[in-house]
Amino acid sequence: MSRIHDALKKAEAEQSNHADDSSVRLASAREIEPPPSHAADSSAPSFAAPFTFEALLERCPVGQWSPDSTTMLFFGPNDYEAQETFRTLRSRLYQIREKQPLKKIMITSAMGNEGKSFVAANLAQVLVQQQGQKVLLIDADLRNPQLHAALGTSPTPGFTDYLMGKTEEFAVLQRGPMEGLFFLPAGRVVASPLELIASGRLNTLLDRMEPIFDWIIIDSSPAVQVSDAGQLATNCDGVLMVVRSDATPFDWAQRARDEFPRGKIIGVVLNAVDAKALSSADGSDIRER
Repeated sequence: MSRIHDALKKAEAEQSNHADDSSVRLASAREIEPPPSHAADSSAPSFAAPFTFEALLERCPVGQWSPDSTTMLFFGPNDYEAQETFRTLRSRLYQIREKQPLKKIMITSAMGNEGKSFVAANLAQVLVQQQGQKVLLIDADLRNPQLHAALGTSPTPGFTDYLMGKTEEFAVLQRGPMEGLFFLPAGRVVASPLELIASGRLNTLLDRMEPIFDWIIIDSSPAVQVSDAGQLATNCDGVLMVVRSDATPFDWAQRARDEFPRGKIIGVVLNAVDAKALSSADGSDIRER
């Protein structure tokens, strides 16, 4: 478990360096405001091209990622114990999938620094380990995006650029060195992310992505602090809640749970568990609700 503890501590330290939203430049209202009518705007991107996996491979070449091997467990040296934790999580999700439709999974937490981005990224990596699987990882934490840094790639163009109508799907998707894994970064920082998430373009994006990917993993903002996660969840099949052992206040976890409709939360992942307190080596827990 020491590898997972070290990885979580590193991820938490890096996140705290960016946690103050006031220190991040926000796009102006003019920058985030889409044109009144795309039909009347000759400069608006065209979305008529067929969106297939073959077209995606052709339009999205393999990029130069520099993943952080201390937190991205499947890019670094083999650590069987740490990787096996996520294989267990993957198995539990397949068990749930036998009982209900499950492809679009949102990862959230009650508050920041609980390891949700760490879980989202490594879950996407372990899902794509199975032969032939195609996985899309979306950074939808538009308040404090972290995944591009963990994967060692650019944050733009990305999710916000697409939602604003500035570009089309092929331009925002990234393809890294791990076969079958695609990444949609957060994009530029904007002043009103909830309004963008609530736009109809999110539905358009997911409708076009869903047929060609086996799994879509979405990292969201914390559920209690802002309303983004609740809005995103309406477009997902299920929500995984990340709780940090001996850190997440019980009442905050309850408040986060209450942000979602009954049955939307499919499980809870317990992070940063003291190995000495466990009778087994599994440092995560997912339970059906």
